[in-house]
Amino acid sequence: MSERVQSTLYQQPLVGQLLLSFEFPATLHSTFIERSAPEPNVNTTLDPSALVLYFPAPHTVTGEDVLELHVHGGAAIVRSVLAAIQNCNELNLGEIRYANPGEFTERAFLNDRLDLTQVEALGDTLAATTEQQRLLAVRGTVNNLAKRYESWRQQLLYARGELEALIDFSEDQHFDESPSDLCASVADQVRSLKRMIQIQSQNAVRGELLRNGITIALLGAPNAGKSSLLNHIVGREAAIVSQEAGTTRDVIEVGLDLGGYFCRVGDTAGLRNTEGGALHGSGAQEIVGQVEQEGMRRAKSRAAESDVVIVVLSFEDAAGKLALQLDAEVIATSAKLVASKDNVLVVINKKDMAPSTLMLENATQEVLGLLPGLRRDKIFWISCKDADTRASGRPSDGDSPDPGHIQAFLQGLIRHFGELTKALVPQDAAQAGPDPSVWQESLGGTARQHVLLEECLKFLDAFLVEVERHDPADGLENEADIVVAAEHLRGAADCLAKITGRGSSGDVEEVLGVVFEKFCVGK
Repeated sequence: MSERVQSTLYQQPLVGQLLLSFEFPATLHSTFIERSAPEPNVNTTLDPSALVLYFPAPHTVTGEDVLELHVHGGAAIVRSVLAAIQNCNELNLGEIRYANPGEFTERAFLNDRLDLTQVEALGDTLAATTEQQRLLAVRGTVNNLAKRYESWRQQLLYARGELEALIDFSEDQHFDESPSDLCASVADQVRSLKRMIQIQSQNAVRGELLRNGITIALLGAPNAGKSSLLNHIVGREAAIVSQEAGTTRDVIEVGLDLGGYFCRVGDTAGLRNTEGGALHGSGAQEIVGQVEQEGMRRAKSRAAESDVVIVVLSFEDAAGKLALQLDAEVIATSAKLVASKDNVLVVINKKDMAPSTLMLENATQEVLGLLPGLRRDKIFWISCKDADTRASGRPSDGDSPDPGHIQAFLQGLIRHFGELTKALVPQDAAQAGPDPSVWQESLGGTARQHVLLEECLKFLDAFLVEVERHDPADGLENEADIVVAAEHLRGAADCLAKITGRGSSGDVEEVLGVVFEKFCVGK
């Protein structure tokens, strides 16, 4: 380290400690040349103190020669520099033009500086707005995903090579394994690979929740407190809160960052017995009933499509008797959602009306009985009224830092997000690897990768069907089945090659390389 650099580090000890804590790559030599006129002409100077950096190929972001101009960010300076660059075309140095959208990234891909998975991760990096989206993008920028896909592709090439060797050279060569054992061995390899690809595909779907946002639906009876809860979740009055039933007629959707997760929360119309609408009378009253019924239909549709459903129940005082309101329409809809997918949380609102904890516990047990399959830790007690009292600055009972238990519910909701987006890991330790945490990177798989993985799985399924119904001991009469099976492996490998944009499973040299390596052909 030079004396000048050491002196600078001593003058800035914090910066020095940070720099010295990093492991830098091998030293790259650079040359600094200061270019300035003794007496600059203010009429021709574009920027009085600019920096020009030249990066020679191939060790650049694009793999090509790169020249960077670092100028001050004033709009007038930038315009003057760009105009001056256009004048360089008159010097016969080659055409200088503006880059097309994404052209630098495209050049990096064409020059093998990035693969398609890294290109997609770069797009995620630019679009990230929450912490979880940032982490997802960072996982994808490393090359581990591409290496995994390439490893699987090579395994398929190897398996295909074994089958083609069986077809082409079975009469001329002596194999250590019988044809039947060899086919069974290849099938076992494919089954093992299929399980890993299935998990990769499932994790790609989970990653899409982080990338595109988790959709949440608030479901419940009119006046249960859905709109109040929405306002507390987003921290502002996003929905109208009224004692009048049926205030919300359509889905009100709000996007927000909740614990680092991007969410889209939808407040829906209250659910109740649709026959009640017919009792409103005729004329305008009947029209209101029809509008409310349409709102209920949309509420059910939104809940069925959402990643998370929050069912809001409440204590109500009916005819002088306090009880948990359990509308038949709400319970029936919630029970279907619990049975179909584990994405339901239940919030019991107006806990301030309950005279004792025993009543709250009894209400919890009642809900568990009505919604089989719902876990106890997915039920929360809240009071939007108590939370409103603290938010308004009015005095409230007790000194609880979380009046109304809204924050406790939000923490439970964030934990549920973590469960939804946690990477699945193969149960087989050999498949999981020495460090199962590497499967977190599979969350970086995009929708495009998911589609190709599913297509790959179809080819693997077709291969297994073909092999399992064929007995190599039958001789050449079923040889065509093995040829078809090998083609299924080629199709599966093609899908993996399309994910990274590298290689082709149809390369004859690669397949023959497997044949010559495993079997002594032509001696």
